[in-house]
Amino acid sequence: MLIEGKLNSYLADIDKQAQERFKTLIEQMKQAQGITEQLKAENALEWVGKMNNIRACAMEIVNDEIIYA
Repeated sequence: MLIEGKLNSYLADIDKQAQERFKTLIEQMKQAQGITEQLKAENALEWVGKMNNIRACAMEIVNDEIIYA
């Protein structure tokens, strides 16, 4: 791919796919767990903990499905 000049565009496409999947997973997990802006306002520490957990899970899924596939 490097010799053919396609590596950069391939990597950019993979990066775009990974970012989109990551954002989608985070939104789906937030809805599934009932994490809202109200929780953020009422109990910021709990919200941060749950969001960190969601981000870690989403990153693991993205790595497994897209990055390391």
